[in-house]
Amino acid sequence: MKKTPISNIPGAVSEEIRSILGSTRIYDSSCSPEARVYFIDQGNGLYLKTAAAGTLASEAKMAAFFHHKALGPEVLAYFSDQRDWLVTAAVQGEDCVASQYLSNPQKLCDTIAQELRRLHEVDIAGCPVPDRTAVYLAQAEQGFFQGRFDVTLFPEGVGPQTAEQAYELLEQSKGNLRSDTLIHGDYCLPNIVLRDWKLAGFIDVGCGGVGDRHIDLFWGLWTLEFNLKTNAYRDRFLDAYGRDRVDESLLEAVAAAERFG
Repeated sequence: MKKTPISNIPGAVSEEIRSILGSTRIYDSSCSPEARVYFIDQGNGLYLKTAAAGTLASEAKMAAFFHHKALGPEVLAYFSDQRDWLVTAAVQGEDCVASQYLSNPQKLCDTIAQELRRLHEVDIAGCPVPDRTAVYLAQAEQGFFQGRFDVTLFPEGVGPQTAEQAYELLEQSKGNLRSDTLIHGDYCLPNIVLRDWKLAGFIDVGCGGVGDRHIDLFWGLWTLEFNLKTNAYRDRFLDAYGRDRVDESLLEAVAAAERFG
């Protein structure tokens, strides 16, 4: 994860956050316009995430649940005022876009597939988001009616080519999408942290909860193609995960839903 030194965090910062920051060095590690992420050089490291008020509440709950399952960093603080503020410990390791992992794509493919299968076998009891699939489908439907349709998500000619085609496909299949599995929700290489090829933890779990495994499978396939610039690892990823739990028609349904961003 990139770390760009900065002198201070822009904008108003709550007193609670100022007391945590102290006078330590701060680095901008943001990769999204919707949320800003800062690395705080304190102890073994902290991460501070800030976004619009109310938008990090679910992530704070899911991050705490993942930590409870020894799958992610400890949540140290969550505040909501004019903005949301989430402070977590740093996961000790490197995310999967680090050169040592990208340089061995076959092992990387197998590793993230196997870690995903293990994640999907975790006990869901007590998960604070018990029906992520309902939220997911509602967001997709809202995107369709608001006229959103991401034509850049897939190469030209792959998947539904119009919003109407994608919505029809989703309508036909959405009844088969279940909420029975702990999912990450944004299973991409930057959100998987390894230490010497062993899982150190998952980060950015704001889209997680009890949902359908095919959401994570879709993003696992997408991130390999996006980050490795080839779709050559599709079959290898699904084989390493286990074909016994893969339904290609549901992967297509998720792909249609993701078009509506």
